[in-house]
This record gives sequence, C-alpha cells and structure tokens, in this order.
Amino acid sequence: MKNVLGLRCIDCGKEVPAEVGTYTCPACGKKGGIMDVVYDYQEINRLTSREQLSQSKDNSIFRYLPFLPIRPKSARPHLRVGWSPLYKPQGLGKSLGMSNLYVKDDGQNPTASLKDRASIIAVIKAVEEKAPTVAASSTGNAASSLAGSAAAMGLKSVIFVPSRAPQGKIAQLLIFGATVISVQGSYEDTFRLSAEAIERFGWYNRNAAINPYLVEGKKTVALEIAEQLNWEVPDWVILSVGDGCTIAGVWKGFKDLYNAGWIERLPKIAGVQSTGCCPLVDAFLEDRPWLPKEENTIADSIAVGVPRNPDKALNAVRESGGTMIAVSDEAILEAMRELGRTSGIFGEPAGVTGTAGLKVLVEKGVIGADEKVVSIVTGNGLKDVQNAIKAVGEPIKVEPSLEKLMRCAKFEA
Repeated sequence: MKNVLGLRCIDCGKEVPAEVGTYTCPACGKKGGIMDVVYDYQEINRLTSREQLSQSKDNSIFRYLPFLPIRPKSARPHLRVGWSPLYKPQGLGKSLGMSNLYVKDDGQNPTASLKDRASIIAVIKAVEEKAPTVAASSTGNAASSLAGSAAAMGLKSVIFVPSRAPQGKIAQLLIFGATVISVQGSYEDTFRLSAEAIERFGWYNRNAAINPYLVEGKKTVALEIAEQLNWEVPDWVILSVGDGCTIAGVWKGFKDLYNAGWIERLPKIAGVQSTGCCPLVDAFLEDRPWLPKEENTIADSIAVGVPRNPDKALNAVRESGGTMIAVSDEAILEAMRELGRTSGIFGEPAGVTGTAGLKVLVEKGVIGADEKVVSIVTGNGLKDVQNAIKAVGEPIKVEPSLEKLMRCAKFEA
C-alpha cells in the first residue's frame, strides 16, 4: 500500500508501520492508543484526480480506492457499497425553514445502513490477513453489515449483540449465516465479551473503535458528499453519534480531501445523541472528559453508554468548529414522521436523530436558514418497524364495505 505511510496514535502522536495485527498504539496500550491511518497525499494525487473520478463507472466506495488502506488487487465482495443518493428534499427544507438542505440516504446500502462502508473494508482486510472468521460487537447495524459482507466474501462471522437489539436486525444476522451471541447485558458488557473472545480465538476484529482501518471505510460518505456537490463543501454536516466512529470518519474524509488539495475549505460537523444516552454531548457542552451514562433510548443503534471512540468523535467536532446536541426520543419519533412525509425517506430512530437535532439547531439560530447543510440518514426504518409504528400509529381498520369505509374515513372523489 504505497498510499499509506503508517499509523499515528491520536493520543501521543507516535507513528508506526501499518503492519498486520497493529490496531492500537504500542506505547499507550489498548485502552488509550487509538490509531489513525496516515496517507501519502502526493501518491494519492499520482493515482487519481477529480477529473479521473468524473469518468469513473464504479459507483461504490472503491471509486476512491487511492484514499483507502487496502491493496489495489485485494479480493472484494460483489456487494455494491456506497454512492448512496444525496437528495435536496424541498418539502423537508420548507418544513425546517431551510433553503439549502440536502439529505444523504445511507439506508440504501446493501444491509440498509452506513455501517456497510466499514464492514466491507473489514472483510477485505481479513482476507488480506488470511483470517477465516471475523467478529464484532454491535447494537445492531454493524452486526448485520458485517454478517452480510462476510457472507458475500465467504467468511464466517461471529456477532455479539445486546439482548435488546431489534428483531429485524437479528433476522438479518441469521439470514446471512452469522453465529449470533445475544448477551444478557448492556452494550458495554457485549463489547467486553466480544473483545475477550476475539483475543482468545484469533478472529479478525471488526470493532470500529479498535480497528483503525474501519473508520477509513466510513469516511467515504464524506468523499461522496463532496463529489456529489461538485466539490463545493457544505457549511455543515450533521449526523447521529454512538461510539463516535462514524462522525470521526466523516471528519477524516473531509480532511483527507483538504490535505490532498481537492477542496478549499472544511465543513463544520454537528453530532446528535438522544437525551436518554448522551455521554459525548454532555462532555462537549460541559468541556470535560466524558462519563458513562445509562442506555435508555429508542435509538438502539446509538445507545452507547460507554463510547469506544470518544476522542476521535470529540476532536472532529471541536476541530471543525461544530457543535453537539441531545434530543428527546419524542423528537426522534417526530423526525421519523417528518422526514418520511416531506421527503419520502424512511429512517430508523438512530438514522434520523441527526435530522431531529438539525431542527433544534436551526430554531436556536446555531445553523442559519440559508446555510448549505447535509443531514446523513445512517439507517433504514425497516430495521425497527416497532418504533416506526409508534411514530405514526396504526392503520385505519374497516370491514370490506364501501358504506363502512365512508363512515370511518373522509375521501375526496
């Protein structure tokens, strides 16, 4: 990988070669030494350019191969991950009082979430390292995305999920042939058990908060946003936050483009959590280290009381001059309805949490009505039908009679 110079610890700054099995800083240890992939931007520009991309027929994350930490000739799954649609929904913009709002619908990925971007990198790296089994802990989306990518790559997958994970996500795992371990405990308990098992059995580690290569997959959503906007960077990018890996990836993507000379400025990043589980929002707003919190929210995909990538997440928001905010579960349900009814986009609770936060930030004047904003919907609503029904209510029930129909509903001819 000539485009990769090595790995750099985000805590102490130590740089090491990008060798097999190196995930955390050898100086700081497993608990603190989260690594970041360092690129040779001259080499990237030798391999590709904005002009070359405009001619590319590869509508997946691999159109950005020189920006990724994988070997050019490595085997890849057949699944098309990435290049999700970027819409400009006039109805939603009008509802929020915004004139320049875009929505990036990552629920259109193969297993219906943004996490596919990380998982496809994980299975490619696993094959590069000759690992037959990949494993991870997840509140749901990372699990289903890994199971799907592993199935497409011919690998075994072992998935650890907290027992509260929605049945729709569990069904995906089982359909894809994963070995599913339902842990009777919190996400922290689930993560800890998975880490112990991964070390004990030598499985490839897909946990994005530990494996530095997976954030690189997630950053492709930022590369796509920039290209889809004709390299005119938005003023703000807003999205939900759980472990912190996705928001870190978004910021990394824009920084890579900036360092390569492909964009002239950087956007502000806004992260949104639920008030029922917002350790990173509290840390940001109170300017203090984060503290564990209860996991009490319908947004299961971001119900992470002990985030595993807090430093990268908080650094992304602070470096960008952005902000963080927490919203209630009621506001999240309202965002599900509003997004669906004004734009035709169906997002799960965690997927629309960014939209819920955007509404508040616009009302408070933090984000201007005329600013160019991209809200990322990170997961599809079919993953959590129970909460979707809670957001909109039950259908009208009627006997098969026109007379009975006219009594219970009003229709115009």
